[in-house]
Amino acid sequence: MREPIGPAQQPWVLNIPIMQQSVLFAAVRAPDGIRKNHPVKVLLRWYRRCVLLSAFDQRALTDPFEPGGGSFTGPFTVTHARSAGLWLGDIGDFNGWTEECSRIFDQMRLVYLEHVDELPHHFQLHFMHGAQIIGVHHSDDKIADWWRHFYHMIVNDAHLHPETDDEMNMRLSDDREEWKRREVVTAV
Repeated sequence: MREPIGPAQQPWVLNIPIMQQSVLFAAVRAPDGIRKNHPVKVLLRWYRRCVLLSAFDQRALTDPFEPGGGSFTGPFTVTHARSAGLWLGDIGDFNGWTEECSRIFDQMRLVYLEHVDELPHHFQLHFMHGAQIIGVHHSDDKIADWWRHFYHMIVNDAHLHPETDDEMNMRLSDDREEWKRREVVTAV
């Protein structure tokens, strides 16, 4: 008999409301019709590393540059950076989440925002809220901070006001009555 494999999501995800888990999963897949090296796909690999366990590695990959993960949760590479037109200086390859590698990877958030009009708005909202949830709840502060900053960049780009952590947790709680009170069109 085969051993039970367990959930695909990371342990921190199991400790948040099911509504928030659902939002995280809604953003895991890139929209159809987007080229393979599109900035959204590059960032989605990092997003998946932050939410899911790597099937090939049987663990969480907590470094955007760490080898492994296959094509679904693979690392950010020099090839991705070059495709995005980022200046690499004398970097031959990424060697972990160092300050220099982070500086380059952080620029992918700006590259993404430069291409956001190429994406379906519905996906963009799922991705924005997924970034917000990771920024609020991820168990690794460095990862949470990266995604919180990205959430604020997306909100700013869309000329919106960011929610507080408490507002998001209330909006995406598992409390049906609270959720219905906030709906413009009341759900049945």
